[in-house]
Order: sequence, then C-alpha cells, then structure tokens
Amino acid sequence: MEKNISEILKERILVLDGAMGTMIQRHKFTEEDYRGERFKDWGQPLQGNNDLLSLTQPEAIKEIHSLYFEAGADIAETNTFSGTTIAMEDYGMQDLVYELNYESAKIAKEVANAFTKANPDKPRFVAGSIGPTNRTASMSPDVNDPGYRAVTFDDLRIAYKQQTEALIDGGVDILLVETVFDTLNAKAALFAIEEVKEERGLDIPIMVSGTITDASGRTLSGQTAEAFLVSISHIPMLTIGFNCALGANQLTPHLEVLAKKAPFGVSAHPNAGLPNAFGEYDESPQQMAEQIKEFLEKNLINIIGGCCGTTPEHIKAIADLAKVYKPRCVITEAV
Repeated sequence: MEKNISEILKERILVLDGAMGTMIQRHKFTEEDYRGERFKDWGQPLQGNNDLLSLTQPEAIKEIHSLYFEAGADIAETNTFSGTTIAMEDYGMQDLVYELNYESAKIAKEVANAFTKANPDKPRFVAGSIGPTNRTASMSPDVNDPGYRAVTFDDLRIAYKQQTEALIDGGVDILLVETVFDTLNAKAALFAIEEVKEERGLDIPIMVSGTITDASGRTLSGQTAEAFLVSISHIPMLTIGFNCALGANQLTPHLEVLAKKAPFGVSAHPNAGLPNAFGEYDESPQQMAEQIKEFLEKNLINIIGGCCGTTPEHIKAIADLAKVYKPRCVITEAV
C-alpha cells in the first residue's frame, strides 16, 4: 500500500467495525448450522461457538465484513475473539485453533482487499482479534483459595503465540488485544506477539483495548485507566484504548486520561449503551453517534468503532460523524 496505517492515522480518524456477535445473532443459526457437514457428529454442543462459523458458515462471516466496510469502516476485526486453545476447550476444539484463526483472517483479508481495490483512496485493513480468554491470571476463581489460579502466564503465552502466528499467516495487518479485563492476561498476549515478531523479523502494528467493568472506573483486576496505560506502555503500540462494558457516555473520563498521557494513538469501541433487562442494547445509531461526538469534539480519539449491540447502521452514523473531525495529535513523550 502507498501509505501504512500509522501514516493514515495522523491524517484522519479511522473507523473500526461493529459487533460480530450482534450480526451473527441476526442469522439465528441453529445447532445444525454451527456444526455444518464437517462437524455434524461432534460429541459436544457447538451452538454459540461463533469462531467456528468461519469454517461452517464462511459466506455469512464474509457478508458481515462486507456490510461493515460498506458502512464506512476502515478496519475489520477477524472472527477470532475466542480463538485460543484455552477458550476452545469449552467445545473440545483445541486442535482446530490454528485453522480457525488462519481461515478467519483469510476471509476478512479477502473482503478488505476487494474494497481497497474498488477504492484505493480508502484502503481497508484487518485487525486480528485476540480476546481475553475465559480465565484470569491475576485472580482466583475460588473465594476459599485466593492463591489459586486457573491459568498461568506461560499457559496464556503459549496459547496466544499460536493464535498470533495463525492470524499473521492468514494476512492480518494489525493485532488487536481487546476487552482486557486482566492486564496480566494482556501482558502474556503482548509477550507472545513480541516473540513472534522477533522470530519472524517483522513489525506488525499492535492495538490494545481494555475494558472498564463498572462505575468504579477500573478494570476487573483493579486498574485505573492510567495504571493500565503505565503497565503496558513499554510495548510499542499503534493505539491503546477501551471497548465493551460501558456505553460511550461512561467511557469519556477514562479516554481523557489516555488522551492526555498516552504516547500512542487512542481507540474506543464502546457498546451501544448499557444492556437492558433482557441483555439487549437499545441505543440507536443516532443516539450513539451523538454521544461519541463528545470524544471527537474533545480531540480524544484516533480510532473509533463499536462493540456489543452495534450494527452497520451504528458504524455508518459514527463514520459519517468522524469524517468532519481531525484525529488526536499523538504526544511523543513517554508516560
């Protein structure tokens, strides 16, 4: 490409896509749909394993990426949020992890390339989605044994390294360590990424996105926005930011902290408000865009997108708004 993503980031605000899960739910896939022909005799229930759909329903995943690009997204996330051996243990699919990540990356990259070819002035990128897993390295899941850990740093490092290698082999442009509720988990992912970069002699941009879990303004493992930034700022990153958990309104003060202190770009992809009593998200595209406007007016953001409950309609409203604002100027001093 004529310009890399770091250069483009200085010129304009980039738009990340919206929720993969929300769009998958629209399809109302059955257990049989998740299984497809290949896994029809699998010994465990597979419904809910969204990553698997990259193998059994690839056209649906391709269509979701296309809808987000059509809505104005610059960056698509791969369908790999749970793509580690640790998370795939729930389905007995640890041995499929490389294939799941590789194929998901290939699907997203194929769509991105088609959109870039059609409009070279707006290159499209693929971010390899690396989720937090369903275990935490910092805290015990057993209140009666506070010293117990369900996973070790090395377990996580090995799992993340395999995912990273597959995503890179599949063609991703960026690695996105997202929905970080435990920074120790994220550090294992970042360590694994740095290992792969060194072994392969490559430099791939890294995005890291934490999640503030409640009104306390802290991650689940207890860190404030500033502590989160400081604890990973030794890693060269394209952006640091927040996603999930909160709606746009509640994220503003935490993004202000990052925007003031981060020597990297700042990203945000909040939920479409807070979930209602049924776990659904009611915030309309217009309502969400109106709230995100504050991020843009305060010059807090370099990359903006959506998380739970967001759709191509939300991303279009956000992309239309982001066009008229300049990106945050990245400060060069360390934290």
